[in-house]
Amino acid sequence: MPDYRQSSYLSRAADEIRAILRASHGRAFVLFTSYRQMEALYDLISGDLPYPCMVQGEGGKSRLLEEFRITPNAVLFATASFWQGVDVKGEALSAVIIDKLPFQVPSDPLVAARSAHIQREGGNPFAQYQVPNAILRLKQGFGRLIRATTDRGILAVLDGRLSTKGYGKLFMQSLPDYEITDRIEDLVRFMGR
Repeated sequence: MPDYRQSSYLSRAADEIRAILRASHGRAFVLFTSYRQMEALYDLISGDLPYPCMVQGEGGKSRLLEEFRITPNAVLFATASFWQGVDVKGEALSAVIIDKLPFQVPSDPLVAARSAHIQREGGNPFAQYQVPNAILRLKQGFGRLIRATTDRGILAVLDGRLSTKGYGKLFMQSLPDYEITDRIEDLVRFMGR
């Protein structure tokens, strides 16, 4: 994937999300770190998919979740509030697609205050606060997928920093034992088991 700041990212992300959703037969959460990105990709993709698509903002969280649970092959496009505290067991949720690593916005007052405190103490706010916090949020996103010992599925992260940045290894090591691939064919085979 290109860097998420490049103009080609949106189109490539849309292609990848479509391919992953075909492999998982829908049954997915597509989670975003920003509303703007969520709305842009929902608009690009939802009309092309043979699966019922829902987007955060079309009703309350509990109503959306219930609709997702009872709708076969549903796809839910959502942001931060669906990264945690959401429980969908079984095949209704077979894929979680995450647009980019869930770093917090540095200008958020709480993040800025914590970062300033770490820096005053001689630390590195990115390494000591932002990375561990983003790892925790990624694990929470992954936790949406595996809710019971019999659950299985696809976690797809469309952020090239996992392989291009040194901290990407920390994210990868934080997740449970899994198979890594960048080939859609592998996902199709896995979901066909």
